[in-house]
Amino acid sequence: MNYQESLDYILGTPNPGGVYERNVMQSLLEKLGNPHMGLKYVHVAGTNGKGTTSAFIASVLREAGYKTGLYTSPYIQRFNERIQVDGVQIPDGDLARITTKISEAVPEVMAEGRRRPTIFELITALGFCWYQEQRCDVVVLEVGMGGRLDATNAILDGDSVVSVMVNIGFDHMEFLGDTLPLIAGEKAGIIKEKGDVVVYGQSPEVEKVFYDKAMEKHATYTRSDNETAKVEQMDEKGSTFSFGPWRHVHISLLGRYQVRNACTALTAVERLRLHGFRISDEQVYAGMDKAIWPGRAELLRREPAVIVDGAHNPQGFEALMETMELLFPGKKLNIVLGVLADKDFNAGIDVAVPHAKKFYAVTPPSYRALNAGELAEDIRRKAAVPVVPFDSIPAAIEAALSESGKDDVICILGSLYQVGDVRSYFGRSTFC
Repeated sequence: MNYQESLDYILGTPNPGGVYERNVMQSLLEKLGNPHMGLKYVHVAGTNGKGTTSAFIASVLREAGYKTGLYTSPYIQRFNERIQVDGVQIPDGDLARITTKISEAVPEVMAEGRRRPTIFELITALGFCWYQEQRCDVVVLEVGMGGRLDATNAILDGDSVVSVMVNIGFDHMEFLGDTLPLIAGEKAGIIKEKGDVVVYGQSPEVEKVFYDKAMEKHATYTRSDNETAKVEQMDEKGSTFSFGPWRHVHISLLGRYQVRNACTALTAVERLRLHGFRISDEQVYAGMDKAIWPGRAELLRREPAVIVDGAHNPQGFEALMETMELLFPGKKLNIVLGVLADKDFNAGIDVAVPHAKKFYAVTPPSYRALNAGELAEDIRRKAAVPVVPFDSIPAAIEAALSESGKDDVICILGSLYQVGDVRSYFGRSTFC
């Protein structure tokens, strides 16, 4: 297969209808020669902040000279973003070659009476194969959904150096449960026997789930006291903060929630040092400063200011609105909003309405998207704030720009699936 045929093969895989079990992934990896074995991993699970925390950790490891794989989802502008080594995306040719190999293994899996591997399982197998070929020293591996039954959880106990649990919120409740402890329980499934787990400081009921699982697994438990971080400066260029022994750490990402994610990453780096990773203080500071993660409170333009964020659940909306208030105190926002129908968008709208001057409703590029017209009606039922639906994301952005003065603020949010179109509109290429 060529590159496009490979993408069509992967993305055209039918959904199994919510039937997930790890034996399918294990069978597929066996057919591929177990490419996941023998590598070292930092495994990152949670609801909000997985990608950012992974990016911080990977950036520090690269700065320290380790050949570092990074596995994330979803992609923003190009599929290959999901699989990187030292900041370089998997080349089209390698992707096509490995996918061809995987496609030949899939019938063997199904011949054993197992279901067809899912899209995510195929992509994860692709990542494992390429990381093995590249002989990575370490792979920062972001969980797709949950943890216990996730495809990434095929990694062995002894290969997972540190498991990281970021902020837990309500998402994928049809699979993970309808309470935070139930969701946390699924995420905790990545904690390995006699492993090492770092937990983002959050509600006691969630932390207890992680602590209990760590004790059950005889794992070392470390809480990141991110609430103790002192933010020293925050503006459109980033944030500077101090946390524990780390003084005046600068990150280019905006928002207090990104500071909290950075603290969790720093705690994970401290654990990696205890496991023998040679990382100097200077490399930590440089790695944190150089870390980038597009589509998270990202400033795309000034006068008027344009911020894009992939916030898609109530916790994400709250974090972004907190950031907007810090950066633009007292300002009402022109909000370009697009959501997926299977997300808790109504709670998100409730969070956004008090901050809104006007809503511009759009339809994200996903089969799961809520139509812009339906979204506009939902907003009208909740508030007297003006709202207009648009046929396309560029049309909504153009309208927002034309109706905004240089001192106004445009905030684009609701789904990661629309961030690529937004960045493309403003001439931003992948991860730039």
